[in-house]
Amino acid sequence: MTAGGPARPGAPAGKRKSVTGTRKVIAVGFLLPALALLGALVVYPIGYSVYRSFFDKSGSGFAGLDNYVEIFTDDSIFTAVQNNAIWVLVAPTVATVLGLIFAVLTERIRWGTAFKLIVFMPMAISMLAAGIIFRLVYEQDPERGVANAVWVGVHDTFNESAGFPKARPLPVHPLEPGGGGSFITKEPVSADSRVLLPLVGVAPPKMPSDAKPARAATADDGKITGTAWLDFTKGGGGRPNVIDTKELGLKGIRVEAVKDGEVVAEARAGADGTFTLPAAAEGARLQFPAENFREPYNGVSWLGPSLVTPAIIGSYVWMWAGFAMVLIAAGLASVPRELLEAARMDGANEWQVFRQVTVPLLAPVLAVVLVTLMINVLKIFDLVYIIAPGSAQDDANVLALQLYQSSFGTDSHLGVGSAIAVLLLLLVLPVMFFNIRRMRRESRR
Repeated sequence: MTAGGPARPGAPAGKRKSVTGTRKVIAVGFLLPALALLGALVVYPIGYSVYRSFFDKSGSGFAGLDNYVEIFTDDSIFTAVQNNAIWVLVAPTVATVLGLIFAVLTERIRWGTAFKLIVFMPMAISMLAAGIIFRLVYEQDPERGVANAVWVGVHDTFNESAGFPKARPLPVHPLEPGGGGSFITKEPVSADSRVLLPLVGVAPPKMPSDAKPARAATADDGKITGTAWLDFTKGGGGRPNVIDTKELGLKGIRVEAVKDGEVVAEARAGADGTFTLPAAAEGARLQFPAENFREPYNGVSWLGPSLVTPAIIGSYVWMWAGFAMVLIAAGLASVPRELLEAARMDGANEWQVFRQVTVPLLAPVLAVVLVTLMINVLKIFDLVYIIAPGSAQDDANVLALQLYQSSFGTDSHLGVGSAIAVLLLLLVLPVMFFNIRRMRRESRR
């Protein structure tokens, strides 16, 4: 019997047809175009890159291993190597863990399919588009960057923000610098007095939206009253140290009474700028503490040198967590439910079922996802190139980006670029071999 059926009568026993019944020559003929294309686009570039990596910048002089030594001695290139190590360790792991959590949890909610669609949707976006989106998300200005808008909102919920940055008194005002950014009255105040505390330099957007026209405070027996207001009339015509009808009160500004270097009383101005201090403030000097004038909290510098790599990894996870979720969900659908029910009947809680039954059964799928993402992040280029600003691109550098800069940058060095390409190939090969061995082992089961 041959592989394709019974042997032909009279045919030599040693010669057999292939399973498809075709001759090997014909099969090779069909494969030749693909092999030629593969050789031209893959094998030849790899071979030439290895060859070119041993030559100098011009390509005329033999450099030996100098280009490979430069990879680990040049600060910029070595930063790329370190960042690639961070990418390989963090990004695939986080994306796989999130994919596993999403896949398990979506089985327990009614709208699981819709949730999977939403999580997987970023995969339909190109790296270029995702990079542009996250460049805007990570904008430093909270009015433009979503990340900082959320961060500043949370911060201001628990920490009071400054009300009047860059506000200051004029030389004709009864205030003078008090040290540390504060302003204090030139003279002590007395009981039953009505104090005027004018300031200028408050931009219209920084004024409270519910501020009212300033008015003179009403005298109160035994207490110190006063008005803190913006001594500026829009359109001109105002008089210094006089409350004009179009001038607004500095709502919320903090006023302290300082005596012998200690704060003995404090108050906050109302919407019309008026405030009242107790009798203990008599003889004290009134002070605007520095906290009234500090710059408002503008969030985190996501694209600064220290956070640029984690920020870009976050954008990568946003894209690829859906990919991991879909593959893991497919594997989860094939898990025998009777094993899970048997574990529950034996007294295992949900966490124990997940950790000791579900995860071990999903190990082959998790390995596929993890290895695929590891190969993918070794080649990461688009997100880093687009998201990282020029000032932080050296801190976010990765091998694929350094390969591009070394090969095609303003000071190109094809020898170093080829060495980086060979290094990337060497890093990918062990992961590929592991994946091939695992697939062969699975096929034998």
